[in-house]
Amino acid sequence: MGIKPGQGTFIEGTEGEFLLSLKDLLQIIRRQRWAILLVALVCVGATMGLSMVQTPTYEASIKILIGQEQGSNPSANLGGDVQGLQQLTQTMAEAVNARPVAEAVIRQLNLQVSSEDFLESYLSVKQVKNTQLIQVSYRDADPQTARQIANTIGDVFSQQVSEASASANAVTATVWERADVPNTPVSPNLILNFGLALVIGLMLGVGLALLLEYLDDSWRSAEEAEQFTGVPTFGVIPRFEKLTAKAKKDKQKGRSY
Repeated sequence: MGIKPGQGTFIEGTEGEFLLSLKDLLQIIRRQRWAILLVALVCVGATMGLSMVQTPTYEASIKILIGQEQGSNPSANLGGDVQGLQQLTQTMAEAVNARPVAEAVIRQLNLQVSSEDFLESYLSVKQVKNTQLIQVSYRDADPQTARQIANTIGDVFSQQVSEASASANAVTATVWERADVPNTPVSPNLILNFGLALVIGLMLGVGLALLLEYLDDSWRSAEEAEQFTGVPTFGVIPRFEKLTAKAKKDKQKGRSY
């Protein structure tokens, strides 16, 4: 095992692999700390700049309660079967996220958006776990518009379910919680973006530090010279610091005493 010429602290192992100890890695990070910090600051600055110019997006949400009317035959009523109602709720959640609901809301509010974009880009629907509630969320750049569309979705869906299931033991969809005007945007998330940019910036900075170390062919200690040449070191020339004019003057004063 030896050091490959021009590789600094990178140790060449078997089959051309290069090994790096934790101590060596920490030393590289300490030597290249300014490069690492610079890369991290650039990533954080660029990310925060893009986040500041991004248009804020607001999200308004409603909750729809799925149930079933009491019919003449209680044994056939899913109201006595909680698991059955929860499965029905999952099915109804898929019905909310469907083109008939989107097209009806678009017509009613005269929205300038296609049903595909409405469903894929702005609307999100999910069943609240282990309940008969469906949470419907809508995103828009205007908080008032987001609230209006979310509430309209609930009204339109309730009406469509009522028209499609008018028989005994009919399924019901009731808007249990209407949307309020959102106060804070959900996007961009400055805190999340800052954290991700910092982590990615530090990772890129460490990678750059390792690359710079790999390309550096200088020796920084007698131990590195011994590892490379295989010859023991008999002496080391110390580093001489250049004295400033003030330091020379003080040194001369010290000798005069």
